[in-house]
Amino acid sequence: MAGWIGRLLRVDLAAGTTRTESIDTAVLERAIGGRGLGIHYLLSEVDPTVDPLGPHNKLVFATGPLTATSAPASSRYTLVTKSPLTGGIANSNSGGYFGAELKFAGYDAIIVENTSPRPVYLWIDDDRVEIRDAGDLWGRAVSDTTELLLAETDEEAKVACIGPAGENLVRFAAVMNDGGRAAGRSGVGAVMGSKRLKAIVVRGSGGVRVADPAGFQAAVRAAREEFKDPFMSITVGEYGTSDVVEFADEVGLLPTRNFQQGTFEGAAAIGGTAVSRYNLKGVGKTKACFGCPLACGRVTQVKSGPFKGRGEGPEYETLGSLGAVCGVDDVEAIMKSNYICNEMGLDTISAGVTIACAMELSERGLVPESDSGGPLGFGDGAAVVELLEKIARREGFGDSLAEGSYRLAERYGHPELSMTVKKQEFPNYDPRGGQGFALGYATSNRGACHIRQEVHCVEFFGISLLGIVETGENLDRFAVEGKAEVAKKIQDFYCMIDSSGICNFIVIGMPDVRVFIDLMEKATGLSFGGEAGFLAAGERIFNQERLFNLGAGLTAADDTLPKRMLETPFTAGASKGNLPRLDILLPQYYEARGWDTHGRPTEAKLAALDLEGATR
Repeated sequence: MAGWIGRLLRVDLAAGTTRTESIDTAVLERAIGGRGLGIHYLLSEVDPTVDPLGPHNKLVFATGPLTATSAPASSRYTLVTKSPLTGGIANSNSGGYFGAELKFAGYDAIIVENTSPRPVYLWIDDDRVEIRDAGDLWGRAVSDTTELLLAETDEEAKVACIGPAGENLVRFAAVMNDGGRAAGRSGVGAVMGSKRLKAIVVRGSGGVRVADPAGFQAAVRAAREEFKDPFMSITVGEYGTSDVVEFADEVGLLPTRNFQQGTFEGAAAIGGTAVSRYNLKGVGKTKACFGCPLACGRVTQVKSGPFKGRGEGPEYETLGSLGAVCGVDDVEAIMKSNYICNEMGLDTISAGVTIACAMELSERGLVPESDSGGPLGFGDGAAVVELLEKIARREGFGDSLAEGSYRLAERYGHPELSMTVKKQEFPNYDPRGGQGFALGYATSNRGACHIRQEVHCVEFFGISLLGIVETGENLDRFAVEGKAEVAKKIQDFYCMIDSSGICNFIVIGMPDVRVFIDLMEKATGLSFGGEAGFLAAGERIFNQERLFNLGAGLTAADDTLPKRMLETPFTAGASKGNLPRLDILLPQYYEARGWDTHGRPTEAKLAALDLEGATR
């Protein structure tokens, strides 16, 4: 076994038992790891119709074959489960050091089953595994939980845990690891909370063997040499992702006031330069994940005032969702909001967009002040800070917000004011800014998501994505022609990134896909047969997720965008006048995927991907 360990840990919380299982080599070769390994087990073992917060849902922590190797940025692991937010597949990816430590302990994955009768945490010390009481940790914030668990186990261990939001089953609760790293999207933290699993603590002393050590090291050197994209290595290296705020505003796709506009007059006040003034300097203040040469994370501090605090971030998505989307241009309020989300274990994207939805509902007179607790309007940074605490603890109006923006807007009779796909809130690139990107949003298996289909890298940033899609190919972001094929290809490619264990930021900076394929082949000993075979492996994973969603009750009707984005063009900014043409794009996309007109994989497609009998 090379690249992989070949073992998983199965944890039955109801029985209070754990056991180690071997993973068949054929499963690993097909599923790859991470996102692919997670959907393999979920599709095999979980009825897609189960209650996502019930005992029969399972939670899979899965690493990839490059995780914990010397490949650059080989830090990633993925949580896969049924989402309490969307009712479909959830796969949430995170970096830091937890994934690598799990691999060093001798496991490719953990499968968590059933529900504990009391709060517990899992302690993994190589082959020694214990389920321990966590009653004194329940209700504690992420930093306190992490500190106490390291003191109780091993100061060198790595911790993945939930905060109060996960305990209180907030539908967009995150799993936090290594302090400020988040598996943030789709409510994976709520699933962990429903099982009364507060944390997993892991310490490993092993290593990872690769199939061709000399060839792998040559591939690693090539990958590091190829990582020269100026946006990734210079701009992101300088500012982290916060500098994207001004760029998104410039091209007219920075979501503002619940996606009513694509430009924000306060963009400069909350962008990279503004945030950089709060960056702590010196050793340890720039945060890198395991093996990462980029170090896009930042430690920041607001030293005084009502928003005093310290922590990791904020990154672009947080600045957008808790800033422009809520009409907030007070960078210190946004930073405080970010610190709260990290401590409470909240997805900053869904949290911000849900609050923005509440702000619009309130400004339209659709939410009584007796419900909201007082006036609520765009631009009120202090209200955002206050509401985040209430969401995490489901207090007052926070209890309604904890259900996510779709259920909130539906409760008040206006679901069209929820900016979601499949009930998951949009990240901070408005789909009216590009046809291919809009299609990718609409067809994303986990709901609105940019990092499962980074078509915007091609349409907005002019990045070639390893030559799979050249910057000269359909670069016109408003063009429809050819975008269905582009979206499909990039979605399949990202299935492989998310399954490999490597960070997509590093891959974006590499201009040649052969470098990535070489890393995978030299690590595992597999032969993908070039780019076509590599993408086919990703296509299999994407179709498995689609099958799970279909089994869960999602249909082609869910491959859409909010009415606002389909009918109301921007009147100002660089993206004004454009609307997504899903009426043209979706039929082309289904045909490109080999699906029928109802968005279901055909028998011929399933046979071609060796997925016959994959449905439950």
